[in-house]
Amino acid sequence: CCCCCRHNIWLHVDAAWAGAAAILPEQRHWFEGVADVHSYSFSMHKWLLTTWDCAVMWLEDTKHLKEALSITPVYLRGVGNVYDYKDWQIPLGRKFKSLKLWFILRMYGADKLRGMVRHHIALGEWFAEQVAADDRFQVAAPVRFGLVCFRLKGAGDAGNKKLLESINATGQLYDKGAKGSAWSAE
Repeated sequence: CCCCCRHNIWLHVDAAWAGAAAILPEQRHWFEGVADVHSYSFSMHKWLLTTWDCAVMWLEDTKHLKEALSITPVYLRGVGNVYDYKDWQIPLGRKFKSLKLWFILRMYGADKLRGMVRHHIALGEWFAEQVAADDRFQVAAPVRFGLVCFRLKGAGDAGNKKLLESINATGQLYDKGAKGSAWSAE
């Protein structure tokens, strides 16, 4: 059992964008230990072709979430309240967000989604090779899931910020910069 279990601490993993990589058997080693968490979520809209505001969440025990988010008044709560999914989310509008996911899975299927994620990871690895082959640049961190962190060698924060602005100004690419020691470390 994990440390959190021994000390009665809720352990949640928000895998956000990278959680989608778990659909690939060859990437699952990054998710070892996830069986020990109390809850796990990742955002479908960040990598798996689903429009904004669609996340997947797994809960070991739904009781605590339902208690925290329930809108049912105390006098209506009873033993017979089995699975009332309206209590599993914050908004009162009860949007049918899972329908978006259902359409994506029906339209593409798991194999095509896996192929897309594999292709994106391969593109990231290719880009990292291009960066490493250019003496002006440096890959600043290990490449994971197609995410490539790079910087200009010897340019410091100001030079890397200027590069970022010039990339984004073209309108053809968009790069999200990072601040701090990762930019200026040589």
